[in-house]
Amino acid sequence: MTAVFEFEHVRVRFDEHEALRGIGLAIEDRRVTVLTGPSGSGKTTLLRLCNRLEVPTSGRVTFRGTDLSSLDPLGLRKRVGMVFQRPALFAGTVRDNLAAALPAEDSIYEEVLARVGLQSASLDNLGDTLSGGEAQRACLARTLLTDPEVLLMDEPTSSLDERATRILEELATDLVRQGLTVVWVSHDLAQVRRIAEETVVLIDGSIVTGEPASRYLARDS
Repeated sequence: MTAVFEFEHVRVRFDEHEALRGIGLAIEDRRVTVLTGPSGSGKTTLLRLCNRLEVPTSGRVTFRGTDLSSLDPLGLRKRVGMVFQRPALFAGTVRDNLAAALPAEDSIYEEVLARVGLQSASLDNLGDTLSGGEAQRACLARTLLTDPEVLLMDEPTSSLDERATRILEELATDLVRQGLTVVWVSHDLAQVRRIAEETVVLIDGSIVTGEPASRYLARDS
């Protein structure tokens, strides 16, 4: 498999706190890679490095072989989209939200809504009238309009019910089958077992493997 991201001796420090400690990692293309570990272990920091929402204190991150520091952040974020922990729709209708990502005809919006399992009638719905699961899928649709190569998912189901969670998980795996790469942060070990093709366990800012990783993954969620 081809590495889409490579981390080389990456450290991230916030004041006196070292969030990541010498990370070395390759994330493969066209797979669901799940970053898991206890709260505060560095999962989200590692994810945010992938589209330059964070930058390394030392070391480097590459995207398809190119150092991220040499790439335009806005251009990178079109190629590497992100869905956050809580749905973040702007004021206005679903159509307004989609137009913020890409001004287009309704037929384009209807197509991307269909990809995430929403009806075309949703275009006229106000964002604050959607359920949590619908809002998260609308956020995903908005991200997909930029035609990303990679989706970064930062605990996107943490505030959703079981049905909405399973729908989003299935959408992610379908998108990988369509050629995307998904990097998903989760502390839910049952979810990790359901969706991960590759699992990266972080504890105290470091990647652990072997027995420590197996012991962590064997815990109940």
